[in-house]
Amino acid sequence: MATADDVRRVGLALPRAYEVQVRGRWKLRVGQIVFVAFSADETSMGFGFPRAERDGLVASDPETFFLPPTADLRYQWVCARLDRLDPVEMRELVTDAWRMCVPRMLHDLPELPEPAAAAWAAMDAGEWDLVGPLLHPQVRWSDGPVRLTGRLRVLEHLRAHPRPRPPTRVEVRDGLLVRWVR
Repeated sequence: MATADDVRRVGLALPRAYEVQVRGRWKLRVGQIVFVAFSADETSMGFGFPRAERDGLVASDPETFFLPPTADLRYQWVCARLDRLDPVEMRELVTDAWRMCVPRMLHDLPELPEPAAAAWAAMDAGEWDLVGPLLHPQVRWSDGPVRLTGRLRVLEHLRAHPRPRPPTRVEVRDGLLVRWVR
């Protein structure tokens, strides 16, 4: 069984995601695009889902999934009762809804080991104080022709060249990034 707080934990851990309240309802967004919205009582959620596939999803489990109100059928959106979702399925639905809102280069970030998405999100936001503690002191950084070793060199490079592309591969040791490859 999933709860609204479980959904928030998953959704807000994704890069560029944030939460807002609109007309008394909480929503998760990327930019101005909503990828998850809760009912007023937070017992159900609506989420981004391909329009062509939503009838199949609803038909597969009508006790869990349902169509949005008629006025919202034009959107790529479907709804689910949270108490009927298991945490694994909820994580997949929220992550896929988020993927519909972000550039393709970010799609693989949630599949990388834990500190990779957090490090990239901090880099993307220019929050360098949050990046440093996630990097091993001897981190090896490869981004195209750029090859660097050491946390201080990597941070210096990032400050001069903000907005790196997300990694395609990382290596993590003791919760720190020891290798970043793009």
